[in-house]
Amino acid sequence: MIHDHHLDVKGALCPIPVIKAKKVLAKMSNGQRLLIETSDPLAQLDIPHMCQQFGFTLLEVEEVAGGHAFLVRK
Repeated sequence: MIHDHHLDVKGALCPIPVIKAKKVLAKMSNGQRLLIETSDPLAQLDIPHMCQQFGFTLLEVEEVAGGHAFLVRK
């Protein structure tokens, strides 16, 4: 996944991955991509919901060892 910024929140539980992702995205320029890696199973629901709620684009979701990777465009 090609990205501009990386956020590793493996081991953090809901709502921490979304809170941290929103903080990173707030500092990014429009069009940039954030790779979010998480081990929280609820992130499969929370990250897409965050994108829909705040107008981000969920480009890709990939199952990785121990969790998921999400590619989000601001």
